[in-house]
Parts: sequence; C-alpha cells; structure tokens
Amino acid sequence: MTISKRNGKYYCRFQLNGERHHKLCAGATSIKEAEKIENAFKYKLQQIQNGVIPKEEKNLPLYKLKQIYLAYSETNNRNFEHNKYSVNIIMGYFGENRIAQDILPKHIEAFKEWLRTERNLKNASINRYLEILSKMFNLGIDNGNLSTNPVSKVKKLQEDNHKIRFLTVEEEARLYKALPEFLKPIVTVALHTGMRRGEILNLKWSNIDFDYGFIELLQTKSGKARKIPISEKLMEIFNNLHVNTSSEYVFINPETGLPYVDIKKSFNKAREAAGIKNFRFHDLRHTVATRLVEKKLL
Repeated sequence: MTISKRNGKYYCRFQLNGERHHKLCAGATSIKEAEKIENAFKYKLQQIQNGVIPKEEKNLPLYKLKQIYLAYSETNNRNFEHNKYSVNIIMGYFGENRIAQDILPKHIEAFKEWLRTERNLKNASINRYLEILSKMFNLGIDNGNLSTNPVSKVKKLQEDNHKIRFLTVEEEARLYKALPEFLKPIVTVALHTGMRRGEILNLKWSNIDFDYGFIELLQTKSGKARKIPISEKLMEIFNNLHVNTSSEYVFINPETGLPYVDIKKSFNKAREAAGIKNFRFHDLRHTVATRLVEKKLL
C-alpha cells in the first residue's frame, strides 16, 4: 500500500492478484481518508475478479446503453413509444457508435443547446431528454458497464411556468376548423374524456367496451385503473375507426403503421392558425374539468 500526494491530491498505488493499479483518491483530505478509498477500490476490484459484479467495458458504444434502456423502458414505462422516439433523437445527435465514456458534461451542454436552437424545444422538453439520457447512463452503471454518469454534473433548465387555462366554446370551433383530419378524433377524445395525451395515443381497442359503453384504462399516471363513459359522439368515432383498421391501437399513423408518437407540432400549427395563444394539448384536460365544474354550478 502506497499513498502519495501531488498538487494537493492523494493517489494510491497497489497490486492485486498480479494486476497493478494507480488511482486518484478523489475527495480525500488526509492519508487516512485516502487509505479508506484505496480499500474501497480493492474491494470492488476483488468483486470484479471473482465475477460478483461485471467488469466495466473500456470502450462502451452508446448503442449498448440504448439497448439496455429500451429493454427497461418497455417493461417499466407506460410511454414506451415516446421514450423510444426520444432515444432515437439522442442517438442521432451523438451517434450510436460514440463511446459512452468519452461523453463529458460539456458535450451534454452542447446537446442542450442543440435541442433549444435546432429543434426549438422548451426547457421542460429539454429536461425530459436529459432525464432519459441520465437514466441510460445510470442503467449502464447498475449493470457494471460504466462507472460514471456525465449527465449528473449538468444542471437542468428552469422550466417555464405555464398559466393553466381552458378552451372557450368559440376557440374550440376555430381550433376544429384548423385541425388536420387525423387530429380531430384525437382532440375529440381529449375533450370528451379528459384523458392525457399519452393515454389517448396508446389507447387500444381492448380498452374499449362497446357493449357497456366505457373506456377502461389499466395503466394510468396515478397507478389506479379507471373507467370513462363513452359519449354518443365518441361511440360514433370509435365505430368508424374500428371498421377501417386491423391494428390493436385506435389511432395509427398511416405512414408507419404504428401509434402516433409526437403530435405536438401538428397541434401547435393548428392552434396558431386558429389564433389561440398560450394553450397546450394538456390544457384540453383542464377544459374538461372546468366544464364539469361549470355544469355542477348551474
């Protein structure tokens, strides 16, 4: 065991089972603390040598973290399709063969700026990308493929405060005139049920009970299943869509044959064309709640 100090930092040098190691004792302020860190290094190396934990890969390509994350997301996240879309954006920026260990906090900062300037995303959306990228690195650490997460050293952006508002009847009429045809039934479901965007885009025919007239959501944000009555207008829409599809999902992108992943751009374009300001898709949910309260007060 040899502890040395250079430029105010402590280093340890030792040999374990024929392997020589020279490491920085990060955070140590005394020889005693450096010795504790050295013992922790030795313990971890013994665990690796004995096969208890896997050995960190020296040159881990980013696509391996992608595979680990997608396997995790498919099992644990309700919005898997959207997460997959976000991961593809991340891969497109960094490159699937980029070595994960070479990605530094400064590269994450550059990615944040690219999302803001090139993709015109707001702070909240940029933070969601950072959360996914951070989870990818953390899963790599959990699986023994990596030792550090560069995203953990990058500050999240302050998210924009949005004043909650609802759609007036007059605004609703203007919005429907501006909406592309594929979005009209999606917006109608939102206004008739108060369902979240992800719940609507991932809605399956198996969730719809045509006999008793309700939608049953088993996977919700609150974790509690709920049943939602289907109005006559919605029943008509569902019947028409059901006749013309063989997919298990209600709303299918004809270009991909898969559920829509991102409708934000199309919705915002229609909203702007309708002259409606400071309104998000999620505010359709607030609109439903507001109208229900108004009916009770009448």
